[in-house]
Amino acid sequence: MVTPVNVICMKWGSMYGPEYVNNLRAGVARHLRRPHRFVCFTDDASGLSPDVEALPLPSLGLPAGQQDLRWRKLAVFGAQLGDLEGTTLFLDLDLVVVGSLDEFFELPGEFLIIRDDELFRHKPLRKVNPERDRFLASVGNSSVFRFEIGAHRYILDAYVADPAGAAVRYEISQQFQSAQLAAHGHLKYWPQGWCVSFKNGCVPRHLKSYMRDPVVPEGARIVVFAGTPKMSDVLAGGGHRWYRRIGDVGWLRRAWQGALS
Repeated sequence: MVTPVNVICMKWGSMYGPEYVNNLRAGVARHLRRPHRFVCFTDDASGLSPDVEALPLPSLGLPAGQQDLRWRKLAVFGAQLGDLEGTTLFLDLDLVVVGSLDEFFELPGEFLIIRDDELFRHKPLRKVNPERDRFLASVGNSSVFRFEIGAHRYILDAYVADPAGAAVRYEISQQFQSAQLAAHGHLKYWPQGWCVSFKNGCVPRHLKSYMRDPVVPEGARIVVFAGTPKMSDVLAGGGHRWYRRIGDVGWLRRAWQGALS
């Protein structure tokens, strides 16, 4: 018997509407064969589909008025996460499922995440500071990661112990998260090409973008919108630059609606 798993996301504030959760759920349902729960942790469950489980946002455990919402995602590393147990895949809302998700639960490892550098173009100027370059090359992009609930409490504990210090030492939460995982020997990455950047992995570079439309790279399972343009811009027909045309994205629209096989 196949052990059920969890797929979770978080939605708070007004940046993303319920359609992001509903369409993500549709994509997961189409591309994940094994039994699973799909849970959205949110402060507003209005408009969510009946097959989306809505639970309250987990707390960072900081006093009222001291919570930096940019670090809210770290709350999933508490000892408990709602009533969920076991293996869990976290997905950001601003991404599109385009291939099988079953392998995300079959790959060995205590914790798996995207290597952030794989989503962006090479940055040669980073070599000026070798130590900084080595650290940034190790950072995981927290758009897609798999973990065991309660197994990485040290991440949240370290943040709660000194949230001001974490904000000084690290630009964003995924850098802090990666440093803690690396210190405990738990930082491991998805195979390259499973999660790809729309801008850097799907859109042809420079003038080639005027000759070819964006495509899903062979073997890709998830398309991530890291940096700009955002998915909403692209779906609305925008996101262009003089050096980068974004052509027909019918496949993206179909995938976002859970219809890409």
